[in-house]
Amino acid sequence: MIERVVDTREYVSVLREIAESGKIVSLRIAGSSMSPFLAHGRDYIYFTKPDRELRAGDMVFYQRKNGQYVMHRIYKKKPEGYYIVGDAQTEIEGPVDRGQIFALIIKVKRKDRIIRPGDFWWEFFEHVWIRMIPLRRPAVRIYSAVSKLLRR
Repeated sequence: MIERVVDTREYVSVLREIAESGKIVSLRIAGSSMSPFLAHGRDYIYFTKPDRELRAGDMVFYQRKNGQYVMHRIYKKKPEGYYIVGDAQTEIEGPVDRGQIFALIIKVKRKDRIIRPGDFWWEFFEHVWIRMIPLRRPAVRIYSAVSKLLRR
């Protein structure tokens, strides 16, 4: 078996080009900033060039000014830019310029199941979870405790 090490920034920049050409690209999640909706190493996102105006609740892929690629959710849009936050985070980043955002997540594969806009969990995280920023940490603790009990 041949193993290759690929520079993440270089790899995502290639995926970015493909998405910007209008094609749908999939990528396995790395990192835990979108937990509890998406899990590191387990779930996938499917993204493409946005074909509509971006709005609060949308999951977007963008490039920070330091070159780092990030996939988070839009918290709000203001004249100076977009304010963005991961589902596991309580600190809002921004403003992010529209030019930094290159893709809109159009569906995810979560626990081997495709979830799209209109599905319960998509709508919950897009419309409810995004408004619960101060309550996220306690909610995740409760969710984790209940999950452990249910696995017994």
